[in-house]
Amino acid sequence: MVDKRLAIVVDTKRCIACNSCAVACKIENNLPNEVWWNRILNVGGSNMDSPSGTYPNLSMQTITLSCQHCENPACVKVCPVGATYKDPETGVVRQDYDKCIGCRMCMSACPYTGVRSFNWEEPGYHVDFAVGDADVVPHQKHTVEKCTMCWHRLAKDLQPACMEVCIGRARFFGDLNDPESEVSKLIAKRQYIQLLPEMGTKPSVYYLV
Repeated sequence: MVDKRLAIVVDTKRCIACNSCAVACKIENNLPNEVWWNRILNVGGSNMDSPSGTYPNLSMQTITLSCQHCENPACVKVCPVGATYKDPETGVVRQDYDKCIGCRMCMSACPYTGVRSFNWEEPGYHVDFAVGDADVVPHQKHTVEKCTMCWHRLAKDLQPACMEVCIGRARFFGDLNDPESEVSKLIAKRQYIQLLPEMGTKPSVYYLV
């Protein structure tokens, strides 16, 4: 058993789909062009911020999607070189770029489509200088990457960047192994869903409904 089980709880009733979490993630982690570790998906509509249904019977629902940092991660099981691994102290699923051989088996095994990306070429940027935290590990060609829960911030006892910018205060972060943590209390008293629970991965992201 890990010392902690760090988790993210998203209150879907408070989320306004402003994309602040996605932008903060991209800047904080100096993500290459076209790479997004955190995305806001529109459920049902054909375009961003578009409803599903036919007028006047319309509905709109969005969900934030990133690596689910599963308790039973399928990606870890298939990585042939240990580049994708679960941190024993926090439960965070991490990616070691130096070990990654670019086989993309982790991408195939992950049931959460699009949470990982592969750098086919040297990472490119719209600006000629790095942004975000200086402790972010440089991105590399021919490697898979994904949300790290802002590992460089966790090392400083800080929350992931996406937590601090949420306008609607819809995002929560903490240790599920601590019954007194805010995340533990929230999922104890509120109804929630998890993505693809039937896959047996036991994701560490909970969506309050």
